Amino acid sequence: MSDDNHSVSNGNGQSRATASEAEMEAEAAIARLFDDYQAGFNNYEGDRICDCFALPVTIWQNDDGHVFVDEEDLIDNIEALLLSMDKEGITQSDFHVSSSHISGNSAMITLDWSQENDDGEVVRDFTCHYHLIHDGEDWSIALIINE
Repeated sequence: MSDDNHSVSNGNGQSRATASEAEMEAEAAIARLFDDYQAGFNNYEGDRICDCFALPVTIWQNDDGHVFVDEEDLIDNIEALLLSMDKEGITQSDFHVSSSHISGNSAMITLDWSQENDDGEVVRDFTCHYHLIHDGEDWSIALIINE
């Protein structure tokens, strides 16, 4: 996408949204996606987290990759993760965007996560790389690589 404010032609002589407007819309939609994703973790809502994914999705964690083809398998994985977080006393998950690249119907976002207990002590901190796709109206997570 261009960083200038020139209109982009759609090929039939009509102009459509400027590149910067389209990029801003994509950035806002992706921010909403990750806000929902974070809220799912903070509220221990597996279904809400699951709704953030495109299927099939690949998740690489601890040097092991898993492809989740259906929602049931993905929910099982999410529930196991939430159970692990609960056992560790994690009550708050926060992230910082460390890098972002949007190109057409795909985006690559890197988030630095910090998960804390009720006392505000960091229990886990890690980095995740997300590859997103825009399919129709929504952005969804298609691939995660956890460091």
